[in-house]
Amino acid sequence: MSGAGDAFKKLRKTVEDNADKAEGLVDKAAGAAKKATGGAHDDKIDKASGAASDYLRKQGDDDQGRSEEDSDDSKNRGRGQGRSDEGGRHE
Repeated sequence: MSGAGDAFKKLRKTVEDNADKAEGLVDKAAGAAKKATGGAHDDKIDKASGAASDYLRKQGDDDQGRSEEDSDDSKNRGRGQGRSDEGGRHE
């Protein structure tokens, strides 16, 4: 993978692991943008920061779900859970 791809992957993991902190930074950036534009684009800034906050909340929720699934997977790994059909899928 390229250096930029690795950096993005690392950034994404950091944001997922710290979604609450990243959400605070979104709010701070939105405030700075509103101040810089003198209120001329508050509606657009609010819409964008709202979408970013929603995304971060979703990532935080998904990450918690994945952590629980990962721990369940590691417990069940190698135990032959479920039957496999000919295609290798588990029922």
